Amino acid sequence: MRIGIVCPYSLDRPGGVQLHVIDLAEALIRRGHYVSVLAPAAKGTKVPSYVRTAGRSIPVHYNGSTARLTFGLAAASKVRKWLADGEFDVVHLHEPGVPSLSVIAMWARLGPTVGTFHTSTEDSTIMKLGKPWIKPGYEELDARIAVSPSAARTVQEHLRVGVTHIIPNGVDTGAYLNAAPRVEWQGTSIAPTVGILGRLDEPRKGLDDYLRSIPPIRARYPRARFLIAGRFSDRAAAKAARAGAEVVGELDEAEKASFMASVDVYCAPNLGGESFGIVLVEAMAAGAAVVASDLTAFKDVATSDSGEECVTFFPVGDPAGLASAVCGLLDDPVRRASMAEKGRVRAGTFDWHQVAPRIEETYADAIRLDASFSPQRAKETPA
Repeated sequence: MRIGIVCPYSLDRPGGVQLHVIDLAEALIRRGHYVSVLAPAAKGTKVPSYVRTAGRSIPVHYNGSTARLTFGLAAASKVRKWLADGEFDVVHLHEPGVPSLSVIAMWARLGPTVGTFHTSTEDSTIMKLGKPWIKPGYEELDARIAVSPSAARTVQEHLRVGVTHIIPNGVDTGAYLNAAPRVEWQGTSIAPTVGILGRLDEPRKGLDDYLRSIPPIRARYPRARFLIAGRFSDRAAAKAARAGAEVVGELDEAEKASFMASVDVYCAPNLGGESFGIVLVEAMAAGAAVVASDLTAFKDVATSDSGEECVTFFPVGDPAGLASAVCGLLDDPVRRASMAEKGRVRAGTFDWHQVAPRIEETYADAIRLDASFSPQRAKETPA
């Protein structure tokens, strides 16, 4: 198939959706498809050969984070030209409700079109304000994918439009399964390591709760080490150092996998705004024993089909609960190893070998539906 994929967020500031789009494109290319990705990117940003950039973006506060988006007449012109040049069998839009390239492509569609919804939130001002303009476009999509049940509920509750498929984000779990631990990040029975990784300048990532959990954990394990890695400001690094944490800094993908494979306990104390929880999948695949806040999106990811929890959950926004969960795993090495193994098995269900065929089937469904000249429409349901 000739597949076009639209990413609304700028590639010069990596995030979950951007990484998913790139990973999806490469998974489809490996499976023999022609793929072109359209995305914003600042001048000089290094992008893969299959990416066409649509110019620089502007920062917009969205879903507890700062998204960099591109819109306007110039962006619309680039979208239309990309669609015309591509002669795609199917176009896949990510976050088509966000005021960026995807919503433009949704209204400029020339053929079979699929949308994927990543956002999970109880209250989206953008969705509410944009409903009169974006809902009709959603209804005309040939297939609508949500990455989790919570993302599906967000679309349904805000726009009264149902999704047609729930397909999780894919993860190259092999890179994590085979990650080699690094001695400097490994702990011992008396000096365990407790790690966190991410864009920790964003309050929703829960860095403050992680730092507040340090004193009660150190009360039981005085020599415990707390490692923070990822992209964050010098101010965040200084705050972490004052709280007694060790600043690892930004890591590349291979180093990230090694970090997760090394620590005794990996923490995900996120406060909200997560639609999927790809970081949980990565940590589970690396063999880490994970402690995570009990966000709906995280529970969707880390609960097996049989209902078994594969990470240790604690109440969101509760540093004492986080400390108790971490200590519980450190106190019981057998249970910690058991949870790590459960997580590794669960992570395997998100590998691209499992996810890519489901997306291909969705594309085929969309092509068949479009060929019938009767796009699938969602009926209005009572508020």
